[in-house]
Order: sequence, then structure tokens, then C-alpha cells
Amino acid sequence: MCLDRSDGIARAADASPPVVGWDAVRSLVIDVGLADPEDSSVNCLLETLRVARDLQEDGEEPTVALVTGGPDAVGAGRSIAAQIEAIRDAHAVDSAIIVTDSAEDERFVPVIESRLSVDSVDRVVVRQARDIESTYYLLKQFLGDEELRQTTLVPLGLALIVFPILLATMGPVVAVASLTAVFGLFLLYKGLGVDVYVSTVPAGVRDALYSGQVSVVTYVVGAGLALIGVFAGLLGVSGLESQEGVFEPAMRFVFDSVPWLAMAALAASTGRLLDEAIHDEPLPTAALNLPFGVIALGLIVRGFAAYFLQRSGVIDHSAVPPVDVGVVSVEAFVLSPLQRLAVFVVAGVVVSLVGVRAAARFAGAPEPAEATD
Repeated sequence: MCLDRSDGIARAADASPPVVGWDAVRSLVIDVGLADPEDSSVNCLLETLRVARDLQEDGEEPTVALVTGGPDAVGAGRSIAAQIEAIRDAHAVDSAIIVTDSAEDERFVPVIESRLSVDSVDRVVVRQARDIESTYYLLKQFLGDEELRQTTLVPLGLALIVFPILLATMGPVVAVASLTAVFGLFLLYKGLGVDVYVSTVPAGVRDALYSGQVSVVTYVVGAGLALIGVFAGLLGVSGLESQEGVFEPAMRFVFDSVPWLAMAALAASTGRLLDEAIHDEPLPTAALNLPFGVIALGLIVRGFAAYFLQRSGVIDHSAVPPVDVGVVSVEAFVLSPLQRLAVFVVAGVVVSLVGVRAAARFAGAPEPAEATD
């Protein structure tokens, strides 16, 4: 008796269970094999026929049958029980040899045992599993790919070499932490596509130099200004009298570095804008608005950093000197932290609005279509 809990064999061959008889089961093998040659149920049916043939050679008269279940456990159990009772009444059988192809099918053997005496359970195991074979060929293909070897095996080999050295010199905690950090950086490097971007940088720089783009020079200037900004921020943090906590040193770093970082971004965006103008191409709105956006963002970020530092007493209050212009005379006064923040925010918004206005005025617009007669 071939036991199929899922009813996949009967549905594949469009047969109504139970299927009883040597010829009926043998014909079922062809139908199931043509429907899905990779299905292990074909081997289960063939094993059922083989066991019946061996019993015939021993002088017995076995009955070959297929019983199937259903999609859910309760329905499958009831369906198998009804088919067993029908086979028992029609063919006068009192014992069975169960043939299955999975442990899931064997869970329903007790249903058969409650109605027939089960002599044995024969589980079919396919000798050559496709997953194992596919894994072998995938590993062989992987080891034959030079790029995959360099990006996977080389870092793994270096990690296995460095880990015992760190373990012997610095202890297990430092070794594990260092190795985990390196693997994390490597995964981010590959996952974010940084390697692809880095590989295209030399070709892009070479093409830019040959084509005479101004942005190459401005990008170098921007990188230098950015380094100055980082250095200025670190100097500001090192000059703090008290460096307890993280927030205050971070705000000091932002306050000192933002002007330089904004100038770096301004230099880079200006170079791109000049390239567009030199090549007589319509100036895109984004390229025109970017310098103003950089200045506005720098003003607002520096204003918020100054607010926190002024409230904590790290920097002095901002004093406005006296102004005397004709009949207008303004005495000197000191800005509170909130007033100072408001000035920076308003200045940033004004610069941003000026950028939007300038982009709308000077951006390249499509030429009007010529009128046709």
C-alpha cells in the first residue's frame, strides 16, 4: 500500500482514490512521472510495485493499492480511513505493508493500524538527491569563479590568519570585537555598493581631466576644505575644559566644522555649475539651487549648534555693536540664545528663497516650438 498524505499523486494523474490493482498502479506511475518527473512519489509507487512483485515470487497473492489524504490533517486522516475500509471490504485483506516517501506520511500509519494489521513500513529514500548534487556543482562553480574567490575566500582567509594572532596578543574580547567590526565593515562595503563606486572613480577622474572639466579642481578644493573643517572641529573639541558626555563635544565639533564643510560643498557645487555653463547646456534647476541650499543648511545647522553651546556656557553671548547710519541710531545689545537661533534660521530661509527665485529665473527652459504654416 502506497500512502500519500497530500493527495498529490491522485491529482497529478487525475485519478480518484483509492487506486487498486497492479495494472492501475503501474499506469499511475507513467502518468505521475510525465506530470512531474522530479516528484519522489514516482519512486514511492515503484517501490510499492517492487514489494508486491517480491511477494508474488514468494508465492503470495498481494493486492497493490494507493491511498491518499487531503490538504489538512483532519481531512487527510478521515479520507485515508474511509479508503482503507473500502479496500478491506472489497478485497478481504487483513494486513498491509505501508510504503511512504517522507516522515510526514508516516504520521498517518496509526490510522491504518486501527483498521488493518501493519506488517512493516518501508520508507523510500532517493539515492541521488538533487539538492546535494546541485550543492556540489554550485561549490565547484563558485571555486572556479575568480571574482567570487577574491571577494569571499581572501577576506575569510585573512580573518582566519589574523584572529589567532589577535587572540594570542590582545585577548579574546579584543580579537572577537575586531574581527566582528572588520566583517561588518566589509559587509557594508559590499552591500552598499561602495566597491562599485570606487572602481568607477579613476575612470571618471581621467575622463574629467581629459575633457577639461572645472569640477575636478573644485572637487579637490572641496575635499581640502572638508579636511580643514574636520580638523577645526577636532581642535574645538580638544579645547573644551570639560568633555563629559557626548552631546556637548558633538555640538562643538558641528559648530566649528560646519562653515568649512559648507564652503567645501559650495566649491564642489559651483564647479558643477560652471561645467554646465561652459558647455553651453541649459542650466538645470537643481544645479542652480544647490549652492543656495548648501549655504542655507549650513546657517541653520550652525545656528542650532550655537544655541546649545550658548545655553551651556561653552561660547559667549553674541553682541551686536552700535549702528549709526544718518538719522538711524541703534545701540549695542546682546542676543539671547533663542534670538541668535532665530537670526540664523531666518537667514537660512531667506537664502533658500533667493536660491529658488534665482533657479526659476536663470534655469534653462525649453525653446519654444517654431510655428508652422
